[in-house]
Amino acid sequence: MSIAVSEVTIHNVLTRTSGYLKSVTSHSLQPYRGCTFGKALCGVGCYVRHNAHVLRGREWGGFLEVRTNAAESYRENYGRERRWAQRNRGRFSIFLSSATEPFLPQESRYGVTRSVLEAMCELPPDELVLQTHSHRVADHAELLTELSARCDLRVHVSIETDRASLPGLSPHASSVAKRFAACAKLRAGGLRTVVTVSPLLPIADPERFFARVAEAADAVVIDHFIEGDGTPDGSRTRRTALPAAMEAVLPDSTTLSYRDDIAAVARRHLPGRVGVNIPGFAGQYE
Repeated sequence: MSIAVSEVTIHNVLTRTSGYLKSVTSHSLQPYRGCTFGKALCGVGCYVRHNAHVLRGREWGGFLEVRTNAAESYRENYGRERRWAQRNRGRFSIFLSSATEPFLPQESRYGVTRSVLEAMCELPPDELVLQTHSHRVADHAELLTELSARCDLRVHVSIETDRASLPGLSPHASSVAKRFAACAKLRAGGLRTVVTVSPLLPIADPERFFARVAEAADAVVIDHFIEGDGTPDGSRTRRTALPAAMEAVLPDSTTLSYRDDIAAVARRHLPGRVGVNIPGFAGQYE
């Protein structure tokens, strides 16, 4: 499938959060619009694929807008947005990113995410949650270490299952093994690293999976598409091929009781370090 890549500029790359993220951070930041992981396994369950404002009639995974001035926009809007956040939310915190992958293969050419992180080293937020589905985050460990000395940084790496694929769906854009290795490298370097099991997919060996998580990360967040995709019953995700593929592997995996059972396994391996749903993304663990 061909991907339409375009270069654009943006007035304000900092978006004041609402809805799901409002209790997590004051702002979100998207270095790109669209995601070239859209046809991979993570793209099937991605909540952004249901966002008509982002899609604008386009197919998810078929386009990418490169926000070439993202770092400049961050610098220009930093002062105003920081004052607003501290006045209205208590602190200036950023989720990077909620609607795209910050470390797409195209990042090696355009370097938008890296330029934003470099700008943050100059003008740091109070808190940064860096959310990725790619092992390529580990390539930026040195820069992230520099940034962690200037703000409260958590690196979230999504690993939603131990399986390479689900029946009838594409494999991962970044392998499970590579993402675990990236987590281990980041954590060994002193960076606070969190595995996000989001959306939770059928796990073949939960005990072994969470033993690996405990070795590679400081905490884990578990988020099911029910309650996680912006609808209380997961109706958005149920319009995709993901639930049927999940049920073909494990019939009860599309229920919240499965999430709760998996969370119980996680707590045995990571006591006091397990977050569930929105509070987990906000750094609240039990």
